[in-house]
Amino acid sequence: MNSSERPDSAAGPALVRAFGVVTGTFLVAGVVIGSGVFKKIVPLAQTGLSEGWILAAWALAGLITLCGALNLAGLSSLTEESGGVYEYFRLSFGNFASFLFGWTDFAIVGTASVAALAFIFAQTISSFLPLPNPLEPLASVSLGGFIHPFADSGIKILALGTIGVLTWVNYRGAEASGGLSNVFTAAKILGILLLIVVGLAAAAPVAQPALPGLALRAPFISTFFGALLGVFWAYDGWLDLSFVTGEIKNPKRNVPLAILAGVCIATGLYLLVNYVYMRTVPLPQLAAVRANDIGAAVVAETLLGRVGKTGVLVLIMVSVFGSLNAVLLSHSRIYFRMAQEQFFFPKAAAVHPQHRTPHVAVLYTMVWSCVLVISGTFEILTDLVIFANFLFYGLLAAAVLKMKQQGRITGRVTGYPIIQFIILLFALALVLNTLVSQPRQTLTGVFLILSGIPFYYYFKRRKAAG
Repeated sequence: MNSSERPDSAAGPALVRAFGVVTGTFLVAGVVIGSGVFKKIVPLAQTGLSEGWILAAWALAGLITLCGALNLAGLSSLTEESGGVYEYFRLSFGNFASFLFGWTDFAIVGTASVAALAFIFAQTISSFLPLPNPLEPLASVSLGGFIHPFADSGIKILALGTIGVLTWVNYRGAEASGGLSNVFTAAKILGILLLIVVGLAAAAPVAQPALPGLALRAPFISTFFGALLGVFWAYDGWLDLSFVTGEIKNPKRNVPLAILAGVCIATGLYLLVNYVYMRTVPLPQLAAVRANDIGAAVVAETLLGRVGKTGVLVLIMVSVFGSLNAVLLSHSRIYFRMAQEQFFFPKAAAVHPQHRTPHVAVLYTMVWSCVLVISGTFEILTDLVIFANFLFYGLLAAAVLKMKQQGRITGRVTGYPIIQFIILLFALALVLNTLVSQPRQTLTGVFLILSGIPFYYYFKRRKAAG
């Protein structure tokens, strides 16, 4: 038997450990480097922050993310099963905490990310080749006044088709999906590096006009944390590799190593490419970019004309397609593990006898993601739960403190306990700032997370009865 294979159990076939550290690193970088690296410079320029503070936001977000990766490394010794963070919460705080994390991911975060990435991919293609809207006569039809299922029908149809194709790839084998992720991640990294090299070589530094001074007082702190909130979305997905722990070779070593390597790659690229953006185009000009335009495309057009703009749009398509594949691959493993623990729909625990994939969990992910694409509400949902990630990051830090104190984590944890307290304090500050600045969105997000409670007791009763 190959070392990457595991024997089937009485319960059925087992997943295959198909991913090494290189594929793991590319999966992390593939999820993290999506559309944010190309789009976030415009809203950041509109905050009024200076060039130095914008770079500081990218650097600080990268540093906090690295702290999170080191914290996760401490938890990786707890289990080699799929589910990652879900499993860490279950082992540290019990079924209720882990279920709320998994429910939030299925109902909102993971599936909405799939929907949003598929929509952005189709939007970018439509910018090259305008797509017809066959359901345009029904575009004004709405449900509740904010759900318009027939609006942008051409883009939605292509988005649905893209999700379907990648579901088929993930259905048929993790190794094929991992290989596809490697190809697209390598392409996007090379494309970003090319943009950086051309920008550094071709553009003379622009004179940045003096911006209004922002003292280190409450308005500045709120502005800076608001900028960080947007920057963290560009880093989002760094812990997704933990969800496929059951398919990683030597996971206790390779999961934290791959996450750290992937985050370091993303941080370096983010700092360099944002420096190039601001070196090429003044911040006021970037701040004036229209809502439907992309900051990176404006910079590339300044450097290389129409060819540059076209090249960036192609790069965005490659980047988003690769991220979409990696997100679909990783998040379906959470629902697979939940079903194994009998806290999700039972069929999601099935492993395909031939392809050795959690094929039903992948199909569930596809179905709900497609519903969100049709509804067009995924952007609203993801905005509502921006802060939720930091609630869970804080809980992960608390988990390390608890498990280390109880002796459940016996190995050395780099930076313990300083890193854990840094994460807890930062998560608390970010959550409180979001609550103050966006109270309606934050409270609605809390409501959506807690909506999983009735489902938890339903699955708990089923488990007890079974």
